[in-house]
Amino acid sequence: MQEKNVALVTGANKGLGKQIAKELVANGYLVFIGSRDLANGQSVADEIGAGSVAIQLDVTDAQSIAAAAQRITNEVGQLDLLVNNAAIGQSGRYSSVQEILAASKASVAPLDEMRALFETNVLGVLAVTQAMLPLIRLSAKGLILNVSSAAGSLTLNSDPNFPYRPYFGATYPASKTALNAVTLALAVELEDTNIKVRAASPSFTATAINDFLGTDTVEVGARALVLAALDTESPTGSFTGPDGPLPW
Repeated sequence: MQEKNVALVTGANKGLGKQIAKELVANGYLVFIGSRDLANGQSVADEIGAGSVAIQLDVTDAQSIAAAAQRITNEVGQLDLLVNNAAIGQSGRYSSVQEILAASKASVAPLDEMRALFETNVLGVLAVTQAMLPLIRLSAKGLILNVSSAAGSLTLNSDPNFPYRPYFGATYPASKTALNAVTLALAVELEDTNIKVRAASPSFTATAINDFLGTDTVEVGARALVLAALDTESPTGSFTGPDGPLPW
């Protein structure tokens, strides 16, 4: 019988996902390091050491997702924590943040760019969650954490005084808005079960997704995410950030 709590972190081969995995292991979890490239995931598992296991997982590939769910089923038999961290900021067509921001405007946003971001940031999250849900249902205190962003908050972006309002666009920010909606839908559906669902936003962290322009290290940026991941007692359906609750 598996004695440790078991977690799966998607996109855990770098950045915030890697930091979350490290801290979960430090808190006694057995963590599956989800990575599209298994070699990259194995490198992180080797670095973290005991308590971490690399697993191939591409959130846009149904066969990859199914194989990951089957492996977790075979090796440990349940899942206590799912951290949906894998996300992209663009499809790879732009060479600067300025280009990304310009192309995010709803009047000009390429629809194929939107599809690419939504495929990973929204549909990929839901696909992984649906596949892992039977394993999470076997946990005494199951938790699904979706890594979101305050940039997707409709309430904040409706406020003319919100400093990041000018950057609210139809690509990455809107994908996080949609992710928030999926998070809340899951929380509502599962509120009568032993599974809690929440979203959390990191601080403005220097990672590949923003071309390392963030102001905080991954250690600082991941704090709010790790707190949300380890919190099995607070109510379901919450959206939190570095300074506490965030409005949807």
